[in-house]
Amino acid sequence: MEKIIVNVSWCNKNFAASLGDNVPGAVVFTADTFEELQREAKESLEFHVQGMINDGDEVPQWLVDGDYEFEYVYLDTAALLRSSERFASLTAISRATGINQRQLSHYATGAKIPRPKQRQRIVEGLHNIGRQLMAFV
Repeated sequence: MEKIIVNVSWCNKNFAASLGDNVPGAVVFTADTFEELQREAKESLEFHVQGMINDGDEVPQWLVDGDYEFEYVYLDTAALLRSSERFASLTAISRATGINQRQLSHYATGAKIPRPKQRQRIVEGLHNIGRQLMAFV
């Protein structure tokens, strides 16, 4: 099974994404929510592949067969925080990271960009929240 990287950014109050280099051509799309973005990734790729086939372009067999899965890569902290909203509030992320909620809000809107160390604290905090949720049996 082939992995297709979905590069995700937060841009003007929307998610914006593009598909990785192993997909021939350029595929870009936007969505209001992360769930919508996931649907758009699938639908946009299927539309792109069908267009390539109709145009007589060479299409890798794994794309034609649908033998792939998506891996989402967050290019900015705003996209990371916005995609996490469905699982954890900024309050919960603040508690898990020790980062002030107001500061997290600035990161989530893209008004401020965290230093790499701050971003790592956010990622670790989200992982900690996930581990705690996984502990429920």
